[in-house]
Amino acid sequence: MPMNLPYQYFVAVRYLRSKKKHKGISFNTAISIGGVAVGVMALLVVLSVMSGFREDLQKKILGANSHAIVLSYTGNIPSYQPLMEKIKEDPAIVNMSPFVLGQVLVSADKNAHGVFLKGINLATEAKTTEILSRIKFGKLPSGQADSSVGPDQAGHPWIIIGSELSGMLGVLVGDTINVISPAGEIGPLGMLPKIKQFRVAAIFDMGMFEYDANLALTDLKSAQDFFGLGSAVSGIELKLKDIDGASEVRKSLNKTLGPPFFAKDWMQMNKNLFSALKLEKFAMFVILILIVLVASFNIVSTLMMNVVEKQKEIAILKSMGAKNQGIMMIFMLQGLVIGLVGTAMGVVGGYALCIILNNYELIKLPADIYYLSRLPVKMQFMDFVVVSVSAVAISFLSTIYPSYYAARLRPVESLRYE
Repeated sequence: MPMNLPYQYFVAVRYLRSKKKHKGISFNTAISIGGVAVGVMALLVVLSVMSGFREDLQKKILGANSHAIVLSYTGNIPSYQPLMEKIKEDPAIVNMSPFVLGQVLVSADKNAHGVFLKGINLATEAKTTEILSRIKFGKLPSGQADSSVGPDQAGHPWIIIGSELSGMLGVLVGDTINVISPAGEIGPLGMLPKIKQFRVAAIFDMGMFEYDANLALTDLKSAQDFFGLGSAVSGIELKLKDIDGASEVRKSLNKTLGPPFFAKDWMQMNKNLFSALKLEKFAMFVILILIVLVASFNIVSTLMMNVVEKQKEIAILKSMGAKNQGIMMIFMLQGLVIGLVGTAMGVVGGYALCIILNNYELIKLPADIYYLSRLPVKMQFMDFVVVSVSAVAISFLSTIYPSYYAARLRPVESLRYE
């Protein structure tokens, strides 16, 4: 250690060592460092998991859905081609695709489940969302790139269902399922549900239970015929250059298109979910920072014990001309070293544990509850910075009272009975 450093540094490091064995640190110091390290490590792992959960959930939602959609206050959009030409003028929009969406009941044998039936154009949908790239079994129906694909030889329109829905219904590729719409035709006995058979062409797997169990895709023309929409569509999906600028594009489209049309972006459509995740992450930060606060009590007790044990040494230092500020600095440096070493160990441990959780699926999650099948981890630089600064700041603040108490000691009283 350079000899030009103030004496407080040498004394502070000396006080961290064991009283009997100068080669090691004292037991109380080790406990204090370990407490800070455990708190920092736990905090970093939890925040990284929360960030990973948000990113994975966002990726899955944007994989099955577009970045923004254009809808109409009147319900459906009869002439959507001129509207698409107008939307195309916005340079922030990369691709777009018309769609039809409605709620139906699908059944096979004695099994039934309510789902959203979405009519799509295969060519444009593949460029707008990622759902068609997640086919697990079967293959996409073949047809012209710029037109809808019609029914098979038996007259059954094709349908693509999720892996969870396939298990619920007990059907595989090539099987037929019944699609029932509650909004059917009016008969002598009232409203009659509309029933049509579809043949399963493929099964997709988004890795998210909500979509794998509650979404089915079919041809745009078949969906229009089934729901009795004619040539109208429910809306137009949009793919943007920058997903983070979705809100600005939404505002621009609302201003450009005007009533009865309006746009909604992915953040707006999933606002409650992502707001809840953000609030939960903040709440976890506040709760887990209490671990670091508890560890800071160890620092306070360690420093107070040192002050009591070192009263004679403090009195000698004051007799030699040490000022109150110098005495305070000794114990503040001692606590700061404990905080810095504990934080460094916690950061290293947290980073290593995050790497292990990210590379090895040690914890598996039930997909029907958590939307995900594995524990996601995403380490963010700012999380590490905020946690590290907070831990060091708390450690430093915990040194104030013991340092102030040590500085107030009177050398005459400490040396009176020596």
